[in-house]
Formats: sequence, structure tokens, C-alpha cells
Amino acid sequence: MISSRQMWVLFETYHDVTYFTPESRAAADKLGCKGGWMGYFGMRAAPLGAVPPEMVISTFYNFHPWMVRRAIPDAWQIASPADFLATRLAGVDGALKRMLGPAVSTVSEAADLAQEAARHAPIAGRPLAAANAALESPSQPHLALWQAATVLRESRGDGHVAALVAAQLSPVETLVLFAAERKVSQAYMQKARGWSSEEWAAAESRLSDRGLLSDSSITEAGTALRAEIEQLTDELASSPWHALGAEKTQRLAELLRPLVKVLADQNEAMHTNPMAIDARSVLG
Repeated sequence: MISSRQMWVLFETYHDVTYFTPESRAAADKLGCKGGWMGYFGMRAAPLGAVPPEMVISTFYNFHPWMVRRAIPDAWQIASPADFLATRLAGVDGALKRMLGPAVSTVSEAADLAQEAARHAPIAGRPLAAANAALESPSQPHLALWQAATVLRESRGDGHVAALVAAQLSPVETLVLFAAERKVSQAYMQKARGWSSEEWAAAESRLSDRGLLSDSSITEAGTALRAEIEQLTDELASSPWHALGAEKTQRLAELLRPLVKVLADQNEAMHTNPMAIDARSVLG
């Protein structure tokens, strides 16, 4: 049976048109967002309602609190969560129609299968998954497929946060260890998530004390812990595919692969973001 990690690459890539495509940015700007990050935090947090910054800090996990507080709660003064939801759907609609072209009208079967899987995505203890699962599914198949992908990715993400908490990794420690393993530059990670050089260095010191880093390089123990976290994340994300069954899961993968390859080839954010998933293992 195809693994939950392989399925994640597929539905995550479909979901990835949400925040950083030109259509998404234009829709957020039209709403009145002050910068791309306000659009990101507002659109992603909108299913939760007009929550305070502390809720976003908690659920998004690895962003520095100051980055969140620059956008939330000011975003809710610019527009309501309902308006942010409509805006993100408009951006997704425009991006998918441009990137997929005529294929955008051929996704009905994939949408049905993804929705079936998403109905089995765990929501207990997973606030972002629960909030997205409570939203009404769009009537258009390409958007219904996106909505199902969003529920699945947020359910997996909530499970990943649980795995990080169980591993006793703070948000900045999580990023430091990830960067050391994946050889992502410290400068990029700090810019992308807002942590200062002093905070980064303090996290490195704590990880070194635990034997997870040595001279800013990941140790065998650190690599083993990262592997345990990813394995647990996969296990916590497997129930939708067990419920869907091997045959339907394989069919969904077959339907998604050509769509996702087109999206991955065109999505500039996936090529410029060192933290983006590597779709090559599934897409070929």
C-alpha cells in the first residue's frame, strides 16, 4: 500500500497553491492586507475564527511570536475571518485554473476520493484540522479537492506538532535541528520564521547539551530523533488511508500524480523555499 508520506507529498503539493501564488497574494492585497505575512496568517488562521495571537502562535508552532503579533489581531480589523476564507478560496481558484488549465475540469473522481479520506482525518486534539473540517466543502470539484487536501495536511501538521512536543523540542529548537539535518542555512530559517541570532545560538546550546548537535552539526542521536519524529508523524497521519483502503488510495494517488506534477513544475515557491517538500520521490 502506498505510504501516508507518499500521499502527503501529493495532497500537500496540491494545497501549496494556497498562500504564495500570485493569485493568492493579489487576493490578499485586494482585501487590504499589509504585506504577505498578514495574508498568510489571516487566511490560514481564519477557520479558527477571530482568535488572539496566542492561538496562532500555539497552532502554527515554529513562527516567532512577534511575527504572528504583527499580523494578528490586526488582520481581524481589516476583514472578518469569513472574508479571509473567501479570499483564500478566490486565490486558490485563480491559481488552480491558471496552473492546471483544461485539466482543472477533470478532477471529480479525485475530489470524491480525497473527501472520503478527509472525513477520516483525525481532529481530536488537532485544532487546525478540526476548524478546516467544519467548513462547508466548495461545490466545484477542483476546490472540493483543495478543501479535502487542506483538512488532510492540517491534520497531519497538528500530529507533527504533537510529535515535536513529545520530543521536547521548542519551536526554535525544532527549526535548528531541522536546518542542521537538511543543511538549510541559518540565515534563511531566521528570516523565514523570525528568530534572532541570539535565540538561535541559545537553542543550539540546549540541543548540544542533549547530545543532538555538535559544533552546529547534527549528531547520530539528533538524526535518530528526527527520524523518530517523522515516523510518528507518518503513523499519526495514516488513519485516512487505512479507512479509504489500499485500492482507493492507490487510485487517488494515480489521479493526483499528473495534476501535482503540473503544479510542482509551475509553483515558484516550491523551487525557492528550502523547506518545501521534495516531490520528486513520488512524482518521478
